Amino acid sequence: MFEERERGYEAKWAHDAEALFRIMARRDNKLAEWAAARMDMHDSRIDDYVAAVVEAGVLGKGPDPALEKVEADFAAAGVAIFPAELQAKAAELRAEAVAHFSKAD
Repeated sequence: MFEERERGYEAKWAHDAEALFRIMARRDNKLAEWAAARMDMHDSRIDDYVAAVVEAGVLGKGPDPALEKVEADFAAAGVAIFPAELQAKAAELRAEAVAHFSKAD
């Protein structure tokens, strides 16, 4: 009985980890698209930029490496943005990603 409960917890943990990964990858994708538009990025560079932001989110270290990358890219491009605005956009896109995957279940 204990082993069954343990397997159940492990399965739930794995499911939750996969769901969080999908949510964050979708959020990072949408965040990168939004950032590219704000930076007036040329269409030919957008796909590479989106991939770089998603990769930063997956492979990076820290509290939110994708958000940190976008913030640094705004600074490098000379695009003024308040950190609160960037965080609010990220929170909005995360909520949209959660809703998207909630519908899929």
